[in-house]
Amino acid sequence: GLVVRKNLDRRFSFKAEALALTVQADDAKNTTDTIALNRDLHFRSAVYELSGQIEFNFLPFESGNSLYPWTPFIYTGISIFSFNPKAETTNGEWIDLQPLGTEGQGTSLYPNREKYSLTQVSIPIGGGIKIAVNESFNIILEYGARKTFTDYLDDVSTTYPDQTKLTAENGNIASQMSDPKGNHIVGQDRGNPDKNDWYSYAGITLSFKIRQKTSGC
Repeated sequence: GLVVRKNLDRRFSFKAEALALTVQADDAKNTTDTIALNRDLHFRSAVYELSGQIEFNFLPFESGNSLYPWTPFIYTGISIFSFNPKAETTNGEWIDLQPLGTEGQGTSLYPNREKYSLTQVSIPIGGGIKIAVNESFNIILEYGARKTFTDYLDDVSTTYPDQTKLTAENGNIASQMSDPKGNHIVGQDRGNPDKNDWYSYAGITLSFKIRQKTSGC
């Protein structure tokens, strides 16, 4: 990640942030969940995010001032992110899932199921602790979550489509990625459309002051 922060005063800061991360999951590794094992889906996706955030310090904070050397803080804002869920075929090739319409999106079977956009908006929510090491260097411990407005971060949301018709319109690979074990019936739950996806991260930020205070006007 890369962050540029403007301290408005000792309590409030504005932050612009760019992040690159990866999210992934595999039902086959969830050995305690028989439903997941039976579903046998997996995915991975790179996520690229740009955001603007407002931070609030619970204590006055100022680098280089021994009176205000640390503070817990929280933040929120708005972000735009891109993602592209992929899955591995039986021959070891990782392919994009969105074009396949694994739940019947973009096919004549389900005209109401449109293909989801790979660019979305989310709300950053998080907090942590800022520690001023000296006048120009801070260490920041942070945990952040992102509330998204899509349920397709992992390409899974609603129900299984008719695999015969899905194959006819989108090909064998679409059916293979939709139901790897081929043992689910039409309309059976594939995901939970009532809850949108979230992603989160924890990290340590090394923060350097890029401009010292200037004198004069």
